[in-house]
Amino acid sequence: MDLSLSPKKQHDALWLYMLLAGLFTAALVVCNLVANKFISIDLGFHTFVISAGVLPYPLTFLVTDLLSEFYGKRRTNIVVLSGFAILLFVLGVLWLGAQFSAIDSSPVSDSAYTQVFGNSQRVILASMAAYLVAQLVDVRLFHFWKNLTKGKHLWVRNNFSTMLSQFVDTILVVGIIFYDRESLGTISSMVLDGWLFKVLCAALDTPLMYAGVWAFKRYFGKGELESQT
Repeated sequence: MDLSLSPKKQHDALWLYMLLAGLFTAALVVCNLVANKFISIDLGFHTFVISAGVLPYPLTFLVTDLLSEFYGKRRTNIVVLSGFAILLFVLGVLWLGAQFSAIDSSPVSDSAYTQVFGNSQRVILASMAAYLVAQLVDVRLFHFWKNLTKGKHLWVRNNFSTMLSQFVDTILVVGIIFYDRESLGTISSMVLDGWLFKVLCAALDTPLMYAGVWAFKRYFGKGELESQT
């Protein structure tokens, strides 16, 4: 813990870290559980056709930005790598559940279970690769922009790190799943559509980022806790 803080604030800093890590993990798991449902969202100026898993996914980038701002790169990378391990566990449990036949009175039949949770190996590979690479890129870019701007202009590191890393994420997901199934033009259109929706979400979460940083500084009296926290 940051020894310059009072014992109570050290305790609160730990709980906040755990809360953000839990929120990150929950959003990550939900993304993969609902990823097979595709939806359209009409915002007037454009209709986005996206996976339902995209809806909670921008939250993971907001949380990693908050963690990076409050606790530094090392602590944030721990959460990202832990999330990867937890996601492997969840996917393993889903696979294990598919190995046993449903009883006659089961509310969920084998076919329904397979339809909802039976992701192909390619979809799983795409999701895992995109998650790990994009989140680590996000953390690295966040600190790159923070150092470049000498800790100023929070909106720069929040938006630029998220938007660029989400572009990487979208390319990996769409590219791995559809590279030999769709034309390059179709893949490019899918990448652009998915990325633009994520960019819009990233822009909208900027006030939340500022509110979180303001509240953190007001309570703890500093913008980032020491690296040993």
